[in-house]
Amino acid sequence: MTAYLNALGLVCALGRGQDEVSRNLFAGDCSGMRDEAGWIVDRTLPVAAVQGELAAIPAHLAEQGSRNNQLLLDAALQIREEVDQAINTYGRDRIGVVLGTSTSGIAEASRGLAHYIREDVFPTDYNYQQQELGAPANFLADWLQTSGPAYVISTACTSSARALMSAQRLLNMGLCDAVLCGGVDSLCKLTLNGFSALEAVSGQRCNPFSVNRNGINIGEAAVLFLMTRAASSSSSIALLGSGASSDAHHISAPEPTGRGALQAMRKALGRASLQPEQIAYLNLHGTATQHNDSMESLAVTTLFPSGVPCSSTKPLTGHTLGAAGALEAAFCWLSLSANNQQHALPPHVWDGQPDPALPQLKWVTAANRLSSIAPRYLMSNSFAFGGNNVSLIIGDAP
Repeated sequence: MTAYLNALGLVCALGRGQDEVSRNLFAGDCSGMRDEAGWIVDRTLPVAAVQGELAAIPAHLAEQGSRNNQLLLDAALQIREEVDQAINTYGRDRIGVVLGTSTSGIAEASRGLAHYIREDVFPTDYNYQQQELGAPANFLADWLQTSGPAYVISTACTSSARALMSAQRLLNMGLCDAVLCGGVDSLCKLTLNGFSALEAVSGQRCNPFSVNRNGINIGEAAVLFLMTRAASSSSSIALLGSGASSDAHHISAPEPTGRGALQAMRKALGRASLQPEQIAYLNLHGTATQHNDSMESLAVTTLFPSGVPCSSTKPLTGHTLGAAGALEAAFCWLSLSANNQQHALPPHVWDGQPDPALPQLKWVTAANRLSSIAPRYLMSNSFAFGGNNVSLIIGDAP
């Protein structure tokens, strides 16, 4: 069954809302990636933070206050009108919430624990609920006063891509008539130090698929789609296919041949009843680590022997971890949107120095344009620790 993506709210280093994010995305604007100290001892690193004040948590939900929930609220407020319309149409018990995250409120919890170690007492604003993985979904359901299924999926970097898949299942099973789905992750020391311990964090802006690539940058984002079985009057963009695999190759390293990634992409194509040559654009996972870029280029070349226009958008947003799958699906949505009057695609930003050891891909440049003639089909890849792979196909609905 087709799942329509009728509304989109988002906030990331590219900006807030569809217009600002689209403008900076299609311009290849990397200015949201800024050098900051204080995240890792004795290191200054580029991070993709959301700048400025965030939406304030309502007083009656103060116990659920966290930066993660503030980012989520910022995205939700952008589509509040469409959400309220769905509530009025279907009822509060028929609205689901499915999100992906990996950090939840761990930044606030870490500060609370540090305070406890120093003072032998938790700060007055500390609440354990802040750090529970289900906290973002509980917060959004409480804020909207919906009573449908509300839960969080946490599978590292595929979390929010899986949330979209799960939302579609809730619609297909008849458990919901509309689902708020997407993901949210905020910058925190735990994440940055964890990736630093893996020697995976770059001291420069990440450089995906370059011979000079040396690791990731971390970012933060919140993304919310309103998914229903019916198209709204303003949108006919849909989740047409999805595929997941679990190759379980290693706790953190990807399977080197790209076998699991290829399986996920083929499943997505099969469920969308499409052939590879029908895909007009591929948003790569493209983390700029040695192993990810190697295996992904192998998988993509195998599936698309004639090439497909593709790019990694992580130099623009950083790797937003649990939010990345939904964020990059949102970039496909923005590419298809009627507001994209130039029919632009997200450009591949790098130093232009290919790795001779990798199969060469077909990079999107500023000159590339998406066809204005429907139907158009775009694919987005997300790959996670543990060999967890997801591929989504976003396109013009039939």
